[in-house]
Amino acid sequence: MRVLQLIDSLNAGGAERMAVNYANALTSRLEGAYLCATREEGLLKESLSENVGYLFLNRKKTIDLSAIKRLSTFVKQEHIDVIHAHATSFFLATLIKILNPKLILVWHDHYGNSEFLENRPLFVLRRCSAWFSHIFTVNSKLEAWARTKLPSVPVSYLPNFAQVDTNKPKTGLKGTKGKRILCLANLRPQKDHLNLLKAFQLVLEKYSDWTLHLLGKDFKDDYASEIKGYINKNHLNKNVFLYGSCTDINHVLKQGDIGVLGSKSEGLPLALLEYGLAGLPVVATQVGDCYKVVSKPNEGILVEPNNHKDLSQAILKYIEHENLRHLAATHLKAKVLSDFSETAVIESLISIYNSHKL
Repeated sequence: MRVLQLIDSLNAGGAERMAVNYANALTSRLEGAYLCATREEGLLKESLSENVGYLFLNRKKTIDLSAIKRLSTFVKQEHIDVIHAHATSFFLATLIKILNPKLILVWHDHYGNSEFLENRPLFVLRRCSAWFSHIFTVNSKLEAWARTKLPSVPVSYLPNFAQVDTNKPKTGLKGTKGKRILCLANLRPQKDHLNLLKAFQLVLEKYSDWTLHLLGKDFKDDYASEIKGYINKNHLNKNVFLYGSCTDINHVLKQGDIGVLGSKSEGLPLALLEYGLAGLPVVATQVGDCYKVVSKPNEGILVEPNNHKDLSQAILKYIEHENLRHLAATHLKAKVLSDFSETAVIESLISIYNSHKL
């Protein structure tokens, strides 16, 4: 079997990282594993295994006839059996399916605003879904939504899994060793960095030598400007640092002491799994499927979203009780390795691929 992962870009986001993870994991399990970035390349290209067949389309518009032709030709030449379309790439995948009727098309829903599904556009997706053989979702809310809104397509919840990257270490974190809080999240509104910054200000009132490190893509938009403006206005520049996207995530996480996510909405955040694999204790908001990763008090701390006071108290608890930090990190790492392992997820994935073979 030959499977193509389809994703709009290789920027360092959750859906993009999972597309790369799937492609890499399938190289040793299938006849052929491929990945196509349709609109942009990015830092994650460095993380692709050399055994993954790669195509960049440089698609410029929604209906780009040249890009459609190139992808359809690639699918035929490489004898692709399955297109695994991630996030918004489902539209292009549907066009390729129409041109190549024997293809199996599966769609992977990574929608990050799963707390606000009532606002989600549905018109195009519903029409494209007539060509889907299967839908995968990254959390239970998206699974329930798909079963209701797209009832004609089989749906499976498929948890994210993390891989330890082997990229060359190059990012050195500022601040004092042993006193670093990390947030691995692109600068998007649903990640609610402002809530985290407010919480961190309260932390600094007691522990002025701790630092906060924000790692994730800067989209140079109004939200990013608001974050930077808040940091400047509140004189946080000596304690809060922004790094943009990093390819050496494992190296970066090894330099931290507490991993945090203060999001308004999530699917199943890959960052939590990566924190766990790296041996970090975590503080996160109780959104999406975070509760499935941190399901017990000894695996981390979950707080309600939009509550910077509770978030600060949770962070302070770990700062003040190093033994609890180490205990939580140990339990979370064991949980991630047992419940969110690459092996279990990929076996389920291949089984579903095979169930739809013509």
